[in-house]
Amino acid sequence: MTLPDIDITVAAQDAASRTFAVTVPAERVRRAEDDATSEFASHARLPGFRKGKVPRDIVRRRFADAIRQGALEDLIRQTWEKARGLETLKPIGDPQIRNLKFEDGTPLTFELLVDVKPELTLERLGGFRLSRHRHRVTDDQVEAQLLALREQKAPWVPVTERAKPGDLVEATVHGLDDPAAEASEPVRFVLGQGRALAELEAQLMALDSGGTWEGAIRFPDDYADEARRGQSRRVRVTLHEVKRQALPDLTDDFAREAGSFETAEDLRRAVRQDLDAAAEREADAGVRTQLVEQLAAANNVSVPPSLRDRALVAYAKAYGIPDDQFQRFANEMATVIEAGVRRDLILDAVAEQAKLACTEKELDARVAEIAQRRGDAPGAVYAALEKVGRLRELERSITEEKVFAHLLALSEIEDAHAAR
Repeated sequence: MTLPDIDITVAAQDAASRTFAVTVPAERVRRAEDDATSEFASHARLPGFRKGKVPRDIVRRRFADAIRQGALEDLIRQTWEKARGLETLKPIGDPQIRNLKFEDGTPLTFELLVDVKPELTLERLGGFRLSRHRHRVTDDQVEAQLLALREQKAPWVPVTERAKPGDLVEATVHGLDDPAAEASEPVRFVLGQGRALAELEAQLMALDSGGTWEGAIRFPDDYADEARRGQSRRVRVTLHEVKRQALPDLTDDFAREAGSFETAEDLRRAVRQDLDAAAEREADAGVRTQLVEQLAAANNVSVPPSLRDRALVAYAKAYGIPDDQFQRFANEMATVIEAGVRRDLILDAVAEQAKLACTEKELDARVAEIAQRRGDAPGAVYAALEKVGRLRELERSITEEKVFAHLLALSEIEDAHAAR
């Protein structure tokens, strides 16, 4: 018996999505349910029956919901296979099902929403004027980095003087508005890092160790907890201890402890080299950003809203943004995320047009380099990268390197030093 075909029509589309309206005839739905029933009957185990010998009507009643779900999943699979055959789609993720209507004896209807990779053709790839700004590393920057290293190694030691910004304080805050309900709250934080209300920090810096202050503290109008914004709270604050970091001297012994350096001067040179390397990377990143922006403008590259929204949802999920804060996140990050999507679209298009995608040979060579630096076998590094999902990331980074090398060779770069 020939079953009536699934009806699929394009209901809506843009450069990055397709919405298909789907109707599955009732006869085809019944066949799917019969097939699902047969599948359950062949494995069903019920008291009083041997495996696979349970009557179909009993199987259908006993496993009604599961049979219905199995039939639905099979029909959606069939629909998706047919939709991909109707158009040359490049889906980026699984399709979404919307407006599903699945009632007994009637056709199954739903919408199939598919995000697709946009077809992007870039007419102009070169002839751009780019400026490379390489910041000079100053002696002050080197000393600031060395100070940060010393602070990392500095122990906290008790002091008898009053606290000042940068000191570690240990105190107790007790609410006075409702003594029966408010519990004493021990606090421990470094002053001046924004970990506590500025007014509380000011009172702590006015106390001697062991001293106590009572009064009202007002929460600022932009306080994170909206319920407390602009509110006042009466508290008793007791300062227990003040600690201050004892910075170690920058000696040869410190350099040896900080790393494989023989002298403090060796450490200083290494810090400068690291800062120089960071300045080089920053300058290169700036050139790449200019290039992408000029490519986008010259080729009128826009980001389809569906692709931008998909990226926003993905980033919100990755950063653990609660649903009630998503809109605020989207408003704040939309421009940045849209720029990232535009960048990926352009690089993917160039990689495809110029056939610059990372090859298996290039990936193997890069893995071998990593293995040599680590002192591991290439196979072990490959397996480790694959296990943590980093292999595809490495592959993409190689592709991007090739794409930017290709594009930068087609434009003019003016190298300029910039002071900080």
